[in-house]
Amino acid sequence: MLSVLLLFLLPIGGGIPAGVLLARTQGLAWPETAGLYLVSDVLLALAFEPILRLLVLVAGKIPFLDRLRVALKAAMARTAAQVSTPGAGPLTLVLIAFGVDPMTGRASALAAGHGFLAGWAIAIAGDLLYYAVIAVVTLRLNAYFRNPEATVLVVLSAMVVVPVLVRRLRGAGSSLGAASRRGGD
Repeated sequence: MLSVLLLFLLPIGGGIPAGVLLARTQGLAWPETAGLYLVSDVLLALAFEPILRLLVLVAGKIPFLDRLRVALKAAMARTAAQVSTPGAGPLTLVLIAFGVDPMTGRASALAAGHGFLAGWAIAIAGDLLYYAVIAVVTLRLNAYFRNPEATVLVVLSAMVVVPVLVRRLRGAGSSLGAASRRGGD
């Protein structure tokens, strides 16, 4: 179990598919595996929160960190506009954690005024949704490939390529929509 937890603690995306496949080979049921992932998120919260609080404390005194705070607020506003919800409510913050990572989700939750428990609950909820998607995809793909290394490679590739494709398709869709609106005038 410790080896699975250690894979989940990796700060790069490969920890989830590798951890899920290792858990399966070790005979861990999916609730146990998801529980280990939750434990990894709680450990992350305990390690990251003091750093985040320190950054908040010194942000006003260091120009670079103050600019970073302003940029984070602007990014939150753009994300909130994309998901069509007013402000940075819990759903928006869950989507930030799902789409980026739990640390960004927690930082966004703190900027939106959520304390330690609520902020991390929101960030972890988004990250657990992300985990669920990656875990299911990993297990389904491995049923076809039957090769853990190939499965992890395909999942990691998809984790990089799919967001780029989505952004491009969104951009192309908005360009087409703007062109058709101009053509109809």
